[in-house]
Formats: sequence, structure tokens, C-alpha cells
Amino acid sequence: MTKRPPTTAPPTGLGNRIDSVDLLRGLTIAAMIMVNNPGTWDHVYAPLLHAPWHGYTPTDLIFPFFLFIVGCSIAFAYRGKKPDAATYRKIVVRSLKLIALGIFLGAFLIYPPFVKSWGEIRLPGVLQRIGLVFLFAAPLALHLRTRQIVAVTALLLIGYWVIMGFVPLPDGSAPTYERAPNNWAMYLDKLLLGTHTWQEDYDPEGLLSTLPSIASCLIGVVTGRFLLGGEGGKVRGLVMAGAALLVVGHLWGLVFPINKALWTSSFVLVTGGWALIFLALTYYLTDVKGYAWGKVFRFAGANALILYFLSSFFAKVFGSIRVGETSLHGYLYETIFVHDFMPDKLSSLLYALVLVAFYLVLGTWLYRRRIFVKV
Repeated sequence: MTKRPPTTAPPTGLGNRIDSVDLLRGLTIAAMIMVNNPGTWDHVYAPLLHAPWHGYTPTDLIFPFFLFIVGCSIAFAYRGKKPDAATYRKIVVRSLKLIALGIFLGAFLIYPPFVKSWGEIRLPGVLQRIGLVFLFAAPLALHLRTRQIVAVTALLLIGYWVIMGFVPLPDGSAPTYERAPNNWAMYLDKLLLGTHTWQEDYDPEGLLSTLPSIASCLIGVVTGRFLLGGEGGKVRGLVMAGAALLVVGHLWGLVFPINKALWTSSFVLVTGGWALIFLALTYYLTDVKGYAWGKVFRFAGANALILYFLSSFFAKVFGSIRVGETSLHGYLYETIFVHDFMPDKLSSLLYALVLVAFYLVLGTWLYRRRIFVKV
């Protein structure tokens, strides 16, 4: 680990970027690729799986971290921007691109007819949620002061809690937080999306739960503005804010359970708290102490969305191409990674890590050639 002179002003990295934020973004996208692409889902270490329902694992932190970083990026990119027609057009176009790419991943087939039948297409998804969150969070960042954004964040979280926990469903039944029909998030997904969901009865990137995910992004907007400020004590501020969110989130979780599938308000605070603490660590090492570490993740972070899209697309392709009685994915995994001397879970993890390494190399190649794919 080499050391470079620490910065005395907010670092700018590439354009409006801050190196430590790009680094955390790269770490997040690497983790996302890893947990999405095991050699086999039959053999995965528990921390690399989502919590069955309530509670959270390290894997449950990954997507909220990414939305948090999207918020940081909004703060950097839209600082001083005029809320004019051109700016709004760019926001809408970018949001629609993300939504379209997500729907394409859900609809694409490698073989004829190349597109799933309409009833089989999943409409929500990770990229769709990022697009919707960006569509709402960016205009709020353009118009509102930091205190107003904090107020909107609190309103979203409290309002979601009230809806999910206290508003009776149309049949008069009391709402619950369990995986059941009398759950507002699941009820609306079933009503409005029909068969276009991940599971028959709900989707983890569903419609109603997009509201608190906007709050995850807005926490990032506030954090980004804090990093751009001229005042000192940023590491201490990030750690203190993160610790406060963790405490409040876990306390709230006693009555509004921490749950990624429902993206509960307590989940937003807990994951936001961890994001602040992880960012404090990367900021301290990179921008305070000046250590030149983790460059490969920073390079990948500069093209995070396209790397995520490519990893999802080629995972689908490799899973669709038939090789004998298995897929190309299965053939490569079983031929290269499965050995009698190696535990099955380790073989599965090694497959995922090789894919991560490939996309990190691709991200480095793109960065060094100054190729930055804007979605």
C-alpha cells in the first residue's frame, strides 16, 4: 500500500467524483456481482445469502449501499446546477434508460423468440429501482436545502411505517409485516403488477417499497453535501451519524422489523448507518491518510452500472446456452471448479470470485482508456 499526499480540500478525483466514493462504489458492485453469481445456488455460504425474511445479512447491505452512493453522486453532479428544462430532460432520459435496461434483462431470451411472453416478464428489478429512485431523488436535490431533504427523508420513512403498520387493507383486515396477502407492499404489487413480479405474491423491488428506497438515496445526498463542505472533522461526523442511524434503526426494528424484501424504514436506517461507517473508513484511508489502495475497485466504480448490466446479461446468456445436459455456466463450473478435495461451498464461491476478478479487470481497462459509459 503506497501513500500519496493527503488532500486538504474535498478531493475531486475524476471530474466531480471523490475517490473514496468511487472506491466504495467499486467495492459494492464487486460484492453485488459476487453474491449474484455463485457456481451453484445449492452451495452458498450463509453470509452471501439474503435473510429469509426479517433481519439482515452482509448481502442485504449491498443494494442499499449502492443507492446511498447514487445519492452521493447526485450531490456531486448537481451541485450548482440550474433546475431548468435541459437538466430535467437529462434526469428523465437517464431514468428511462435504467428502467429500459432492467426490463430488457427481465425479458431477454437468448433463443427464439428472443423475448419472453408478456405474462412472464418481470417488470420490477434492481436497475428499474435505481432508475425510479434517481427520477425522484435528483429533482429533490436540485430544489431542496439539506435540512429540507432530511425532513423529506423522515416523512418518507414515517409515512411508510404508518401505511405498512396501521392502515387497514381494503377488506378491513389489519396489515402485517409477514409474507402474507395482508401486507400492503405485497397487496399493491399483486394488484398493480399481476404476474410481472419475482415471486407469485411479491417482488423485493416492488412499487410501494420504492418509497423508502428513495430515502436510502437521500441519506446519500446529505452525505455527499457534507463531504463537499469546507468544514473539517468529516470522518468523525460520518462515524457519529452512522452510529446514530444504527442505534435508531435497530430500536425502530423492534416494532417495524428490519426487512430488505419490504425495505422497511428500520432497514433504511440500519443500512444507511453501515454505509456511513464504511464510507468513513474508505474516506479516512484514501482522502485523509492518502493511501493509494484499492485502485482496481475505484476504476470499476467509475463504470459500475455498465459492469453490473454486463454481469447480469452474460450470466443469463451462460445460463441459457445448453452444453449436454447442463448449461454453459454449469459446464464451466463443474469442469473447472468442482473437485473432490474442495468443499462445495468453496468451489461455488471461487467461481463467483473469478467472475468478480474478470469484471474488475474490465473496469480497469475501461478506466485506463478513459472510457466512461454513462447510462
